[in-house]
Amino acid sequence: MTKKTLKTLLGDYPMTEPLKSGKVLSDLLSLEYADYPTVHRGFKPAVRELAFDVFEIAIVTFLMAKAEGVPITLLPTLVMGRYQHPYLLYNAERGELKPRDLEGKRVAMRAWTVTTVTWIRGLLANDYGVDLEKIQWFTQEDAHVPGFKDPEGVTRLPADVDITELLLNGDVEAAVIPGPNPDPRLKPIFGDPDAEAAAWAAKHDALHVNHYVAVKTALAKAEPEIVAEVTRMLTESKQMAGLPKPGTPDTNLIGIEDNRRSLEIMIDNCYQQGLIPERYSVDSLFDPNT
Repeated sequence: MTKKTLKTLLGDYPMTEPLKSGKVLSDLLSLEYADYPTVHRGFKPAVRELAFDVFEIAIVTFLMAKAEGVPITLLPTLVMGRYQHPYLLYNAERGELKPRDLEGKRVAMRAWTVTTVTWIRGLLANDYGVDLEKIQWFTQEDAHVPGFKDPEGVTRLPADVDITELLLNGDVEAAVIPGPNPDPRLKPIFGDPDAEAAAWAAKHDALHVNHYVAVKTALAKAEPEIVAEVTRMLTESKQMAGLPKPGTPDTNLIGIEDNRRSLEIMIDNCYQQGLIPERYSVDSLFDPNT
């Protein structure tokens, strides 16, 4: 039997290491991995060109693509989740800032529709009572899904501007930087990120979900056994990686029910922030074959 080769976009995570290193085997298919310096650079071709058969996708990008009728289908397989509290930073040398202090201030980010940014805006509005309309927002890039325009009043920065430098120089008061803290002078606006994340998780019984795996809808309809094999391989990869580690939260949730509450909250955030036209049900994100 000839194996089916699937063009695949998938980042490097503890969960995906056994799969990408060839430790997870399949008699039905092989995965041909695209190479991008960062996986999110593949999200535009994934939704604009349908460039991959199987692909990692940010949940906000998926929800916006669904609204535009892009023929892709989600798998209930989370390859990257994390609480977002550490990634909204300010320059502590210029004085302490707390969430409510952001009203009247300037906040920069890579793009309005980044999933980390969407979670943080949801935290500010729904958990800390911040009026998002009283913040002056700055972005650098457009959305992965074509046609979306930043809300009125959002200022577009040149793509080559260093957001960290803006923050250090006082050109903005805060910024969303979704990676390691680039400078010891920068501190999280959510003062104790771990404690505040734990409190949020206990209150909402949910995780900040970021990246799932999706497939072309045509593949899901025509070859459901292939899509089922993709899910099996991802599940086996997670198991081989020994995840979740003892005493740590499961940030690679698999299955609709395990993901339901987190997806409900993200759908609410996207609707509240004008990223999607209606509150989709969680079940509508999937189909019987996925």
